[in-house]
Amino acid sequence: MNIIVVGLNHNKASVEVREKFAFDSEKLPNALKHLKESKISTENVILSTCNRVEMYASVKNLDTDVEKIIHFLSDFHNVPQQALDDSLVIYQGPEAVRHIFRVASGLDSVVLGEPQILGQLKDAYGISLQHKSTSTLLNRLMKKTFSVAKRTRTETGIGKGAVNISFAAVELAKKIFEDLSGKSFMLMGAGEMAELAARHLIGNGVEDVTITNRTLARAEELAQEFGGKVIPFENFMEELLHLDIAICSTGAPNYILRKEQLHTIMKERKQKPMFIFDISVPRNIDPEINDLDNVYLYDVDDLKDVADANAEERGREADKAEKIVEAEVQSFLKWQNSLVATPTIVAIREKAEEIRKEELDKTLRKLGPLEEDKIKAIEYLSSSIMNKLIHPPTAALKSVEEDREIMIDMANRLFKLETEENNGKKK
Repeated sequence: MNIIVVGLNHNKASVEVREKFAFDSEKLPNALKHLKESKISTENVILSTCNRVEMYASVKNLDTDVEKIIHFLSDFHNVPQQALDDSLVIYQGPEAVRHIFRVASGLDSVVLGEPQILGQLKDAYGISLQHKSTSTLLNRLMKKTFSVAKRTRTETGIGKGAVNISFAAVELAKKIFEDLSGKSFMLMGAGEMAELAARHLIGNGVEDVTITNRTLARAEELAQEFGGKVIPFENFMEELLHLDIAICSTGAPNYILRKEQLHTIMKERKQKPMFIFDISVPRNIDPEINDLDNVYLYDVDDLKDVADANAEERGREADKAEKIVEAEVQSFLKWQNSLVATPTIVAIREKAEEIRKEELDKTLRKLGPLEEDKIKAIEYLSSSIMNKLIHPPTAALKSVEEDREIMIDMANRLFKLETEENNGKKK
């Protein structure tokens, strides 16, 4: 089996492209089900965030199965494949493993070292487990991925003072207003990043907090936590007449605020400056709003400016993290390569056990009736001898790196095995 990564991320694909291929909570289970039933790939984990839509899969044939996954992305979202051509990222084998480790460690994030991606990856893996979309290879890979991310954060300073998307939104707001104390803020939606944004804003002096969400109970829960007020979601336009900052993360499939609507509101506000940060994918705010005077609209791609400001400071710790990732990649590949010998190792043990039982039965018949404890003693002796005899060759097959294929072939011949490697024919 081969590990591959196919998808889109902020490095090559704009938000306009990424939002076309995003998997929401309803699409994701259906996608995993389709992949499983169609046997496009053997195992699958789909990571869909505001900055990336990536499929982590194990496949049998690199040449054909990668193309099948690309076609799946296009067909599932009903978007022409041409939309993917210039934006697609594809990693195979060691490069795929390295990419996944780097993603989990925050080394491939818009903001270097941000920790949120690890939680998102764990959630994505959890959904795949729930839908039985993974097996031995990806299960081991994901567990290894999480341990690698833990190492990079505990053994380096890459996670110290990590700047996530929500914190970056606050930094951008500071550039506009300089002092956030006394400013008013509306949280539109109740996603995790939106909640973090509220905490950061309050921590930076914002006191007047308004919460609106399609689910009223959730809005009331957040309002109690943040000491804010709740307004019905359908009334958020009226609130725009008064507030200074809005962060939108509603999960709506299309724009909930358009240029002409905000143009009218800005007239009534007498052009008082407004900061809007749209962290939704697909975007919820019409990007043409940026054309309006005194309106500062940012989407997730605008975080790159903030990331650049922090890159030099975090670079030294990132170098340490990269070394950890590289060592762990080699460790995982060593384990993965050892899987090639698994069918032969299993066959050796099965054949040895078969011979042991046959010879044990013959011996017990010759000895006649025996007490139970003596029978168990003889069984233990035969098992012990068998295990000690097969341990050296099976251990060698697991550990050897050079000439592994030669050793596997030799083991098949010496033990006269039937395995998948020799198509069920005795050698």
